Amino acid sequence: MRAAGRVWASVMDLLAENVRPGVSLKDLDEIARGSIEKAGMHPSFLGYKPAWANESYPASICTSVNDVVVHGVPDDYELSDGDLLSIDMGVENQGWHCDAARSFAVGNVDKKIHNLMNVTRLALDAGIAAAKPGNRLGDIGHAIESVILEHGMYVVDSLTGHGIGNKLHEGPTVFNFGDAGTGAELVAGICLAIEPMVAIGTGKIVERRDGAFLTKDGSLAAHFEDTIVITPSGAEVITASSL
Repeated sequence: MRAAGRVWASVMDLLAENVRPGVSLKDLDEIARGSIEKAGMHPSFLGYKPAWANESYPASICTSVNDVVVHGVPDDYELSDGDLLSIDMGVENQGWHCDAARSFAVGNVDKKIHNLMNVTRLALDAGIAAAKPGNRLGDIGHAIESVILEHGMYVVDSLTGHGIGNKLHEGPTVFNFGDAGTGAELVAGICLAIEPMVAIGTGKIVERRDGAFLTKDGSLAAHFEDTIVITPSGAEVITASSL
């Protein structure tokens, strides 16, 4: 998983260099797939069919633009100046997975996009800091929710983080809200994908026919995620990157 995380970080750095006006979402997907496979690993999302889906996922990354929260399928859409893009990507190495996401400002964007991205990143950092032995799952959700509410933004409904390991999605469910001191106890060795999804207008979402989730009111949303392993001294971020 650590090796997969290192590849994830290098590929996401490469994608970041290519996020600019005029680049299509399919272009980014091709870069990701080629780079992961060149490293001798497999895109975790490609061909993945979770229990809630009707079809296998057809791409290597999820590309979610503006009001799309998660699960946007890469298509011919070309990024425009002022867009907000979230990229979610998984990497499999010898049957073990990592899963993480980053949001990007495309070209010159409104200040509110930078603010939204910053709050979402802060929420992720708070959730990771709470992921330590002796704490409970509710402490992670409480830490994430507290940051989001403090800044007057909204936790996206119904979408959560998860356990991860030799399956892309495992238990437990990692909520982005909760009460401190509640839920299962966290112990060393647990691996989690922590992923706050934050909206500026409403936490309510709707599902598009292709499986993507959008904010109900069309407002902007951002998504940051890391895979962590809980060690005796706290959380080790497997997908640590410069972003």
